[in-house]
Amino acid sequence: MPTAHAQAKEKRIGQKIAHAADLDRNGVLILTRSALLALDQANKTGNYTVLRDLGSPNFQTNSAARLGDIFASQRNQGLDFSAVAVLEPQLTLLPQIEPNGMLHMAGFFPSAPLQVNFELLFEPVNREWKIFGVSVNLKPSGPEAPDAPAAGQPKPSVSGPPPDAPSIAVQPKAGAKPARS
Repeated sequence: MPTAHAQAKEKRIGQKIAHAADLDRNGVLILTRSALLALDQANKTGNYTVLRDLGSPNFQTNSAARLGDIFASQRNQGLDFSAVAVLEPQLTLLPQIEPNGMLHMAGFFPSAPLQVNFELLFEPVNREWKIFGVSVNLKPSGPEAPDAPAAGQPKPSVSGPPPDAPSIAVQPKAGAKPARS
């Protein structure tokens, strides 16, 4: 009779599932910061050649001009992602290997007044992770209240919490959406 472990293994055969990546904190910092700083510098200079060259062969199918088009909105807004050089990222999706073999992670840098949200995909090339997809946006840091209470939900009391109530840390929603190139 097969063991529970063997049954679980048999159940996974033929299924492709994501699994945790064996990546230490420094590896996460290096990959995240290098990708986002390359994008920041490309946006500031209008030159996307280095960002393109740091990518995987599949990412490099985009010309530097095409990458300029993809990130034109960020460049035109003058968005600044340089805070990623000194702040610690807060991961909302721990690094994981997707069924297609790509490393996937997402999170944010808790900068103020705007928070840098990101989602990154890396493809393995010659035993090295290369950029495959990058999505970055800025959102106001801090919790945001909805426009109106959802239908059927009770309205909060007017009195609020007592003055000595402990504060609660609220983790914002991950706002980065994948923009795969």
